[in-house]
Amino acid sequence: MTGVKACEDLSKWTLLWGSSLSCGPRIENISFIIEATSGQRVGSQAHHTTENKKVLKWSDYCLPLACSPLHPFRAVAQASVDNFSRLGVAFMEDRLQLDNGLVPSKIVSVLLRESAFKELLEKGKLEKHITSLSLKKQTEIILSEPSPCECELLSVRGDLQLTQNRKCSLLQPPEIQRALVERRGSEHLRGASPGVDSGDNSLGINHQHMEGHGRHLHLSSCHECLELENSTILSVKYASVDNIPDIPDDYTTCTDSGDETLDEFEEDEAESFVGQSRRVNVTGKPPNVLVFTGGCQEKFQRVRLLLGECIDMDSYTVYPLRPQQALSEPWLESATLLVLASDEPLTPQLQARFLAYLEQGGRVLGLSSTLCPTGLALVPRKSRRSQICRLSFTKADTTELDLSVLASGSVFVRELQSGGVPGETEVWGELKWDGDGGDKDMVIVRVTRGEDRGEAVLCQVHLETAPNSEDIGSSQGFDELKMSNARRYEVLTEIITSLGLSCEQSQAPPASPVYLLATSEERRASFLKWLHTQLDKEGLLKCSKAFLKVVPSSELQAGPPLLPKGTLALVTDAPEAQSWEQFSLQTYSQHLETRTLGRTLLYTQVTPTTMDLLEGLMLQLPEKMGLTAVAARQTQGRGRGGNAWLSPLGCAMFSVHVQVAVSSRLGQRIPFLQHLAALAVVEAVRTLPGYQDIDLRVKWPNDIYYGNLMKLGGVLVTSTVMGPTFHLLIGCGFNVSNSNPTIAINDLVMQHNREHGTSLEALSSAQLIGRTLTCLEQLISDFQERGSEAVLPLYYKRWMHNGTQVRLWSEDGPQAVVVGLDDNGFLQVRSEEQGVVSVQPDGNSFDMLRNLVVTKQH
Repeated sequence: MTGVKACEDLSKWTLLWGSSLSCGPRIENISFIIEATSGQRVGSQAHHTTENKKVLKWSDYCLPLACSPLHPFRAVAQASVDNFSRLGVAFMEDRLQLDNGLVPSKIVSVLLRESAFKELLEKGKLEKHITSLSLKKQTEIILSEPSPCECELLSVRGDLQLTQNRKCSLLQPPEIQRALVERRGSEHLRGASPGVDSGDNSLGINHQHMEGHGRHLHLSSCHECLELENSTILSVKYASVDNIPDIPDDYTTCTDSGDETLDEFEEDEAESFVGQSRRVNVTGKPPNVLVFTGGCQEKFQRVRLLLGECIDMDSYTVYPLRPQQALSEPWLESATLLVLASDEPLTPQLQARFLAYLEQGGRVLGLSSTLCPTGLALVPRKSRRSQICRLSFTKADTTELDLSVLASGSVFVRELQSGGVPGETEVWGELKWDGDGGDKDMVIVRVTRGEDRGEAVLCQVHLETAPNSEDIGSSQGFDELKMSNARRYEVLTEIITSLGLSCEQSQAPPASPVYLLATSEERRASFLKWLHTQLDKEGLLKCSKAFLKVVPSSELQAGPPLLPKGTLALVTDAPEAQSWEQFSLQTYSQHLETRTLGRTLLYTQVTPTTMDLLEGLMLQLPEKMGLTAVAARQTQGRGRGGNAWLSPLGCAMFSVHVQVAVSSRLGQRIPFLQHLAALAVVEAVRTLPGYQDIDLRVKWPNDIYYGNLMKLGGVLVTSTVMGPTFHLLIGCGFNVSNSNPTIAINDLVMQHNREHGTSLEALSSAQLIGRTLTCLEQLISDFQERGSEAVLPLYYKRWMHNGTQVRLWSEDGPQAVVVGLDDNGFLQVRSEEQGVVSVQPDGNSFDMLRNLVVTKQH
């Protein structure tokens, strides 16, 4: 394209209209015509492969206006400058796709005459949709970048290939099947946060040009295209359950009390929404998620916290919707998502109100709600109410997730009607019952209703109920639900994303200042004396992984200091009374009973990893310094084998420097140190009065487990030999209060209280870090005095492997039984063929007791 062409005649074109098109074209946007040849599909050209590339659906980044019924296929649309640049990049990289699967062969920017569009509106007889606003006024409305639901192409002429999605569809005519296939094909891009610049990380697009394969395209703002081409946007959706996933903070954008409801935003927003398209963010405020719990404030708080752990809370605000508000206040036009989380029967008025919102293009998440659109009926299963059952959930990629859930006592059934159903219904989740002859109950369905294609995902299992809820009475039920908790969050995230919300994790916070803390003034003075010998002329302490710049605390009052990248502020004069929500020096000191370890601290709220703070210092540290680094949150924590360890708030995280003489008992058997560190965490809890029955155990070689069911922590040890001394860094992290999506120590404390009628207090990270260091120093001392025999009886008491059967070498190798640890800390097993052998892990297997490798025989 070398110039802008005028588009004056659209009389033979077909209007593509939906709720978002009534406002007409925007004069400040770029209008363009896109052309595609029939039969050409994405990646069909031999030299243009799209493998491992993110395909862009064009309607996710533009506002389709009209299409030509002639051959080749042409459509006219509008896009912002940024989105037009993104479309251009995808076009040149052969990863731009129309909603009917065709690949565009040409993009031409045009000058769209208002008279031409007005003629098209008249042709389509759509004047009744725009009587509230003139075309001139409509072009002046300030719109945010179109969201995927607003940009949906409802009626594109072309050859459609019908594919089966999810498990099955109910009562859907062929034309709705086609529309569904098109919509499902673009859902993977619908996680972009509404109201947020679509160039941020929530897009999850990696823009890398194909050398020698790009098509020539001239954009009116080429510098913006080049800027986008040179950027790399990364998106991380899931973390391994084995690696303790990151949990978003409890952001204050949510309401904190039931006193703040819809009233606070309706006064200044209600007028803005009059005459405008649904869910267009015109005020700059985050879009609104409304939660209906029938007026139950306690349940609203639980659901709000659950949503805060699933969605990007920087992009949404969560409000309660009370029954009287639902019937009387104008919330329908200002809600991005309606969550129905009450299992009480809805009044006919509320049922009609919520269905009206759905049919007008709204998005609804039903959590055991009695809302039931036409075509479905709710049937009670009272005998199964509050029973734990197995759910089979079908994801968008057709893979199945099996998990344990709490049944609501109701299921969906088909309701056949002579007039048909004005929409589409899909089955997403079914319950499996033992002893029922293989019968399955339909409990999660997705429905679309109305001309504006409103969507609802309705669930008749309690996805909102946490395993530690009072509704779960037995320890067996707690165990079953906790083991499925990560999958429960995966199901919720899948559902919420399908409804158009962003579940991308917020960007990791920047590193915060590092504070020097000590349990005594003598310890502080000793560290400062050493520190001054290590600083350069600019006051920098240069470590191998990080630079520390000494900064007075007075300079922090005006905000974070401006420091070069990779340099952290080190505050050595922190006030004695200073404390943080996640860490109390007073609590820590009360539970620390060591001679050396942990007496001097480097504390930070956020850091990439505590190991980096000490790694470059340990070889210079004086003997018996026992320097320890503690963080409230890590953004780049490391686990065994280089695995990422994403550490959220509520997780105890620290690294401690330990010096061991090579000639000592422990120095001759240094692999034992990781066992001692893991054992110290378990003992820190189980030696507290009243907490001795909390079922924490050690899993060889370096993990902390709840029983033999779930991991809640781990240990990583690195070592360097300098002359006659081992310099060791012990990195340790374990869940204390971050219950979701896996499990934390305080979950076990609460469950113990329910089962035994006790009132044990919740534990804190500062308390357990202090106790862990105390236990670790004592275990090291015992080992140095009497060798492994001094600690093995306690280790065997706390480990989870007595009599465990494993296979040697491979999955098909000979069977063996675990019998203990040898003199070097390796695992001993007995097999019929080999007798007693010592084995070590294969380095990075998912389960350290699988695929064991024989190292020596006895």
